[in-house]
Amino acid sequence: MALIVQKYGGTSVGSPERIKNLARRVARYKAMGHQIVVVVSAMSGETNRLIALAKEVMPEPDPRELDVMVSTGEQVTIGLTSMALMELGLKAKSYTGAQVRIVTDSAFTKARILSIDEANMRKDLEDGNVVVVAGFQGVDEQGNITTLGRGGSDTTGVALAAALQADECQIYTDVDGVYTTDPRVVPEARRLKSITFEEMLELASQGSKVLQIRSVEFAGKYKVKLRVLSSFEEDGEGTLITFEESDNKDSDNMEQPIISGIAFNRDEAKITVLGVPDKPGIAYQILGPVADANIDVDMIIQNVGADGSTDFTFTVHKNEMAKALGILKGVQAHIGAREIKGDDKIAKVSVVGVGMRSHVGIASQMFRTLAEEGINIGMISTSEIKIAVVIDEKYMELAVRVLHKAFELDGI
Repeated sequence: MALIVQKYGGTSVGSPERIKNLARRVARYKAMGHQIVVVVSAMSGETNRLIALAKEVMPEPDPRELDVMVSTGEQVTIGLTSMALMELGLKAKSYTGAQVRIVTDSAFTKARILSIDEANMRKDLEDGNVVVVAGFQGVDEQGNITTLGRGGSDTTGVALAAALQADECQIYTDVDGVYTTDPRVVPEARRLKSITFEEMLELASQGSKVLQIRSVEFAGKYKVKLRVLSSFEEDGEGTLITFEESDNKDSDNMEQPIISGIAFNRDEAKITVLGVPDKPGIAYQILGPVADANIDVDMIIQNVGADGSTDFTFTVHKNEMAKALGILKGVQAHIGAREIKGDDKIAKVSVVGVGMRSHVGIASQMFRTLAEEGINIGMISTSEIKIAVVIDEKYMELAVRVLHKAFELDGI
């Protein structure tokens, strides 16, 4: 008998019929003798509907009141899910984040979990209940309702699994696992049987949308076994996200490819600050005001000029390019920049794999492959297990396809 946390996303609970399917799946696990905690998102489209409703009343909704509103989406789903389980003859009990006592900080709309009181859930599980918990939400120390940001239900599922010391956290989604890349771009992409937390973290941060990055961080920190499965298939083992140490002992993995996957991201924009003085502190003078506006910066390149000036280039989310440009135009005279340019027609493509640590020549193979297709590289960023490049957006799909083939990800 195992304690399993199962998380179901918006498409998995998108209609009463899908909620009934979810209940039938849970009933099968329960019949095997497992204890089950179910974490659900709002029905697909519901959170967007509630946000749009709020904006009709207040164009820039108050964050506290917005959290009060959008948290109701999951409340509807936990009630319906519990009813569907009862209809099958199972004992079930629903909990909002506040009822569990998922305590967060007070950063409304993007709160972080501080602690979880699992005592009541344990008691209900021991009494034979399926415990159904609203994802994406909690309460702060003052009792205010908070939400965890987009994709926060994944984080709720992993956090509950950590608090309960569950045997496995299963994330049910509309794909049947983690693939070498997006099958919509490369039809030959393959599902991975397993992937390390490190690789999954890099893939998520580089644009892979299968799992929310915070949930992977949480799972890695608390050693929670994660499995990605399809909510629309009865069988299938999905992809297990695990630890590299255990994989190294597995002889089956000796011939695993060096590269595990290729991620891409269309949502970035490039900003270049031209002709600033090449002196200490200039990077802070450029990026300080951007950081103060709560704009995340990803890749950064600084070139040294022969005439004592330098060009400084960095990437931000596409939606924040205009805001960042406005801030920099405001400090242009102060930092002594000749010109400030923005480009939102870029894409980031990344190759990821723990095998890169012990293999040389990955970067040269990547660059050669892109050069053979006439694809120019604008920026490069590396880590121990990742190489990311910025290219013209129009070449993104071609780049993903040729790299997928070059690293033999479609033939294993």
